Amino acid sequence: MNTLQKVFIAVLNMSITASYVAIGIMLIRLLFLRKAPKVFSYVLWSAVLIRLVCPVSFSSVFSLLGPVSSRALQGTGALEYVPHDIGFMQVPAINGISSSLPHATEAASVNPIQIVMAVLSVVWLAGIIVLLLYSVISYLNMRNRVRTATLVRDNVFETDRMRTAFLFGLIRPGIYIPVGVRESDLPYVLAHERMHIQRRDYLIKPVTFLVLIVHWFNPLMWASFALMSRDMEMSCDEGVLANMDSDATSSYSTSLLSLAMRRSGLATGSPLAFSESNVKSRIRNVLNYKKPAFWTIILAVVLTASLIVAFTANPKRRQAASTSYLGYATTALMENKTLYVGDNSKVVALIDAMPWPKGIVRSTVELQTAAAPYGLTVNFDMNDDSSIKVQGAISGDAFYRNSIVLFSLIDNVDVINCKIADKTGKYIGASYGFTYTREAANAAMGKDVSEFANSQESLRNLLDAVQKLPVSSDTLKILER
Repeated sequence: MNTLQKVFIAVLNMSITASYVAIGIMLIRLLFLRKAPKVFSYVLWSAVLIRLVCPVSFSSVFSLLGPVSSRALQGTGALEYVPHDIGFMQVPAINGISSSLPHATEAASVNPIQIVMAVLSVVWLAGIIVLLLYSVISYLNMRNRVRTATLVRDNVFETDRMRTAFLFGLIRPGIYIPVGVRESDLPYVLAHERMHIQRRDYLIKPVTFLVLIVHWFNPLMWASFALMSRDMEMSCDEGVLANMDSDATSSYSTSLLSLAMRRSGLATGSPLAFSESNVKSRIRNVLNYKKPAFWTIILAVVLTASLIVAFTANPKRRQAASTSYLGYATTALMENKTLYVGDNSKVVALIDAMPWPKGIVRSTVELQTAAAPYGLTVNFDMNDDSSIKVQGAISGDAFYRNSIVLFSLIDNVDVINCKIADKTGKYIGASYGFTYTREAANAAMGKDVSEFANSQESLRNLLDAVQKLPVSSDTLKILER
């Protein structure tokens, strides 16, 4: 899998997580923040932004994502819905669902899901390029249209090429007002635009739009951007009214209506026009506006801060009490059983939950997932305390037993290699290898070993059985190099 596909899968996982957060925020806005100042709804969207740009997060028992079916990649803090190596899975699964995805076949040279992911990643990149070009062209077109604007005072310009007020510029934004604005409306127009400048909305909106471009394939993100823009405008309206007398509400709403956006060439959602979209909703919000009580503000601040933490935190998984049987951590083994050998974190957890001979230390783990037969190589270091040295040779009993257990817990692994590097100095430069196949494991147990991984009880039966298996040199295939 190339770098583009890896990046696309990472973005896809972030987008899925952000979608759950967005749905939660939409419900909270509707049920709990409906009458609260809109600035809190506006700030709450930052949780979606964080999820869209940050692939990792901290874990907390207060996370609101607990009910979401996903898994955290061990040691990374990232939530994964689409496996990072889905292209190498014999039975591809997204969030535990595999029936609708094309399965790998031994006759095929390329896993079908690899082709699907390759095509989707290219389409995703093409979409980003198209939207970026559109944005650049729109910006240049806007700059060309305001080039003839006349400076009135400070950073206020007047133009006859637009019919609505708006901000333009990222470093030193200017306030552009159309020719013919009534004198009675001008103070309200300028107050609104200056409020945007004071809150740095002219930077926030372009940044969020750039993030939206990366996640352009997700319709929920477009809906979130539209609602965020709406909350931005309404909170800005309320910020202006908070600094005015209560009798200014009617005049402000009249100014808002008089400058309602018409087809002026300024695209809906362009940065910070005074009268963008949702004019009716904004006017209704202005007419119903009342300065909130102090306790209302305190409650909204606490609720918003708590929700942001709860939405940006990963769920903290409960650790079940560990159960051991014949030296095997059976609870950990059952928790980490997996459909595919490419699941690195679970495979390593399985290996580390098994008893290995004294003086043997697990080193690195190598995965063969590019094509069938899928393989697993576990590298070990042997020191002077090793108990596997028998009359100058290497005993492979423990490796044989543990490999059969691994075959039962990893559905698609075909070959397991155990390589031991001698660190004792007795065999300078020597290494020993044991190779086991699923076919041989099934033959030794008299049935498909995967059937033993259905429950802890059946797994214990397997552990009992492997202790009694005879170990022969033909089975071990000892290799000395």
